[in-house]
Amino acid sequence: MAESGASPLPPPPPAHSPLFRAEQFVWLTARVLEQRLFAYHFLNGAADPVETALDAYRNEDGGYGHALEPDLRGPVSQPLHTGHALRVLDAVERCGGQRVDRVCRYLTSVSTPDGALPAIHPSQRGYPAAPFIPVVDDPPSSLLATGPVVGLLHRNEVWHAWLFRATDFCWQAVESLEKSHPYEIEAAVAFLDSAPDRTRAEAAADRLGRLVREQRLAALEPESPDAYPVSPGYAPGEHHFPYDYAKTPRSLARAWFTDDEMSRSLDHLAGEQQEDGGWPIHWRQWAPGTALEARPMVTIEALRTLRAYGRHIG
Repeated sequence: MAESGASPLPPPPPAHSPLFRAEQFVWLTARVLEQRLFAYHFLNGAADPVETALDAYRNEDGGYGHALEPDLRGPVSQPLHTGHALRVLDAVERCGGQRVDRVCRYLTSVSTPDGALPAIHPSQRGYPAAPFIPVVDDPPSSLLATGPVVGLLHRNEVWHAWLFRATDFCWQAVESLEKSHPYEIEAAVAFLDSAPDRTRAEAAADRLGRLVREQRLAALEPESPDAYPVSPGYAPGEHHFPYDYAKTPRSLARAWFTDDEMSRSLDHLAGEQQEDGGWPIHWRQWAPGTALEARPMVTIEALRTLRAYGRHIG
């Protein structure tokens, strides 16, 4: 019998549906955090267990570590881990309160002189990290690390002194982008989708959309990926598609692509589900454990994107 006040469980998805297959994959391979997130998004699970699982990665300084972002190992807090934690809290509508106040104090403590975040803080030295995320003593400001965090905090109406300078950095970085790469553009979109100045955000997004098309940063013909360049430092075949930029129909990046381009990219995403029920990762793999931990994350993201666009998942 269900506990009093508990949400009723939804009927199980059809046995061969994408959702059923993904659920089996998650129970077989995922960390507790991703198991709880899957249950929250697709099985009427509660938010409290997600927060409890996330607490295992939180440090006394208010940041997050312990390989929450699988490509950085070790216990120390890092901006990329902390940004990941904020995405989890946002996903379960818990991005606020004292927990986020502590996060903002941590972000202030690791900021660069211009108030932004580095991709990786020097405290990572001595612990394993992906070779494509170098550890340096005086790391530069990173839009990739800062943009998504600032966007999430604005979307949740969090106000903290750190946000003012970090927001200024994001505007300057986004509006000066010329030669870029997909992950940086995705970070810019994450900022623009929630930036308070909507008129300015729409103008900046329009310019970025033209840049993406001019530099062929989105594979618009998924059946012919070799026709599109792979950015320097990316893994062979690491292409990005319209759904990577416009993760929901409400994103400013949705206007960059025609209905047909978007539909074909979603067909491609749906077709990427593997025999084991999970979705693959396409970035450079450097250790077996990191790939195992990342695939459930990618799987949940794929299902959420397909559902956001009205695709049947089960």
